[in-house]
Amino acid sequence: MNGRQDRARVEAAVRELLAGVGEDPMRPGLQATPARVADAFAEFFSGLGVDATDIVRRGAVPAEPDELGEVVIVRDVRFRSVCEHHLLPFLGVAHLAYVPGERIIGLGTLSRVVDAIASRPQLQERLGSEVVSAIAEGLDAPGVLVVLDAVHACVTTRGERQTASSTVTVASSGVLADPVRRAEVIALIGAAGSGAVA
Repeated sequence: MNGRQDRARVEAAVRELLAGVGEDPMRPGLQATPARVADAFAEFFSGLGVDATDIVRRGAVPAEPDELGEVVIVRDVRFRSVCEHHLLPFLGVAHLAYVPGERIIGLGTLSRVVDAIASRPQLQERLGSEVVSAIAEGLDAPGVLVVLDAVHACVTTRGERQTASSTVTVASSGVLADPVRRAEVIALIGAAGSGAVA
């Protein structure tokens, strides 16, 4: 959980918010709501202060030249984050690719990197870029590509309420920023029935 959270302050803010929308924060159904929201926020924002690049460095191992392929791809890593504009969640999948250098990373570590960076107030565009940076810096990888496909509650539950829409963003670095290489990797991500990338 997020050790930086001031729990008493969060609970007080939730009580004030409930009063601000015209509710009685002391009515029986709402009395425990501030504590519940504080618990949820501790989980949602547990990535604040976490160094994702360090997660990559600690998960990296040296690789022999004959152990390296041309590219490593991990598809369909589920994530949730909270949009910093409305403090509403967005849920989606991340597809991660990197060109190995002298080190490789445990595949489960990649999902921990995504979770750490997603677990803070975020924008989807920045989330992808920060995951690319963490992997590129932590592994000194020649190229990294991240495709995110997410559904945003601020789009599905308010305004125009576009319940069937999702947002796709692409971030890349190094050799995978080359349009031809990027297109090849995105095609591989979309192969074999992965439904998140057309």
